[in-house]
Amino acid sequence: QVQLVESGGGLVQTGGSLRLSCAASGRAFRSYGMGWFRQAPGKEREFVAAITWSGPRIYYGDSVRSRFTISRDSAKNTVYLQMNSLKPEDTAVYYCAADRGQYLAHYDRPGEYDYWGQGTQVTVSS
Repeated sequence: QVQLVESGGGLVQTGGSLRLSCAASGRAFRSYGMGWFRQAPGKEREFVAAITWSGPRIYYGDSVRSRFTISRDSAKNTVYLQMNSLKPEDTAVYYCAADRGQYLAHYDRPGEYDYWGQGTQVTVSS
């Protein structure tokens, strides 16, 4: 069993930066694929970024590519999402997710993931 706890959300102005953290429990985390999704009010959950355990291979959603960076520290059982050049359209609840399958065959699909955190709110003011 894996438990995920996100932190680092908050209110930031357009153009600002935030770093989200996702702390995971369980030794098996080190072999899991990890992803970040976000959901704005009235919208579907949107893929943001993902990282595999081996390689690692990294994937980004089109709307955040070149602005966001995902990374992981297996020693700390933590995944990070560095968000730069934030825009009002980045406002959403951000969720961390873990996939028991380390290769993330369908990394952009919420159904790929087995465990989810409770989410952290990110609000970007214009």
